[in-house]
Amino acid sequence: MSTEFFWRLPLGTDGPQLNTANHNRGNPVHRPGHIAPGRLPDGAADGFGYIDYIAQVAKAAELAGFEGALLPTGPEPWMVAAALARETRRIRFLVAFQATWTLPAYAAQQAAILQNLSHGRLDWNIITGGNPASQRANGDFLEHDLRYKRTGEFLDVIDGLWHNQRFSYEGEIYRLENGALPPGLHHERKPGVYFSGFSDAALEVAARHADVYLNWAEPVDKLKPHIERVRELAARQGRSVRFGLRVDLFARETEALAWSDLRRQFERFHQPGARPFGAGGSDSVGGARQTAYHQNIDRFDDLIIGPNLWAGFAKAKPGPTVGLVGSHEQIAERLNEYRDAGFSTFILAGNPHLEEALRIGQQVLPLVHQHSPTPLAGATA
Repeated sequence: MSTEFFWRLPLGTDGPQLNTANHNRGNPVHRPGHIAPGRLPDGAADGFGYIDYIAQVAKAAELAGFEGALLPTGPEPWMVAAALARETRRIRFLVAFQATWTLPAYAAQQAAILQNLSHGRLDWNIITGGNPASQRANGDFLEHDLRYKRTGEFLDVIDGLWHNQRFSYEGEIYRLENGALPPGLHHERKPGVYFSGFSDAALEVAARHADVYLNWAEPVDKLKPHIERVRELAARQGRSVRFGLRVDLFARETEALAWSDLRRQFERFHQPGARPFGAGGSDSVGGARQTAYHQNIDRFDDLIIGPNLWAGFAKAKPGPTVGLVGSHEQIAERLNEYRDAGFSTFILAGNPHLEEALRIGQQVLPLVHQHSPTPLAGATA
């Protein structure tokens, strides 16, 4: 079973929380926070902007050996991916977006254009939603299970358009009559579908459509029963599915240095009782699992939930709750434990994203690749 590694691109901000800028030697190239422009010697603006920094991170990830880059929801990832496709040569773009924001026929056209522009380097991280208040603020009033039904129909239409010259569809959410991709737009590679969700409604969609089923990090023994259930549901559909893990890293040369640096930063920014990023109002079942690891917990040590696993990341910045903390060798060992459990896709991240892409690619990924994954009974490549 081949393994692929993605690096998260910092759309929106490369915030200073839980970073390694004070650890790396020399002056960091990135501009933390809002990526402010710099100045030339004569005082004029240097013209370096947001997209230039994102391009630096993407190029660094490509040079460091990552197969792909995640473009999270936020400032329009479709447009950023199109810009980065002209800045890079090999790296794939995992574009995260909600099915609700565009009609499936139009999304298929966008995908076909980007596949041609990038020579087949587009994949999709399909998001269904999570916070009802945020959904309603953007005009989406469907309740939880209906949102997943909509996502399933959205992907039905995409499949039909991609694999048929003409396609009609009638569902509860979407209808399409004699639809087709415009001449010359069809690309032989349909974007891979990376998908997540722990509810029954989500798993039904995953079993029918997911190429890679994504999880946030938890202790391996907590995730094994869940991925077995997903594998069984997909098999009933006559399909197989691969499994992915999204996890932030806090790596140092030694374990002691990693924990001491993280503890110092945590004590500097954490306010006891403060709400974690993204907390409140979500009806996500997977999000609830993550919240349970840190809810009403303020002591640093109480957030350690396993070897090199710390559940305080969401108290510092947006993104996953549980991350890996330790030496380069320990981080590689933990990633290989997930690989042995059946995970073959890893979406990694660390702040600042530019320097960490290079460091993780140079110091951690080679150690992971040295280890041959243990064959898993019932798994397919």
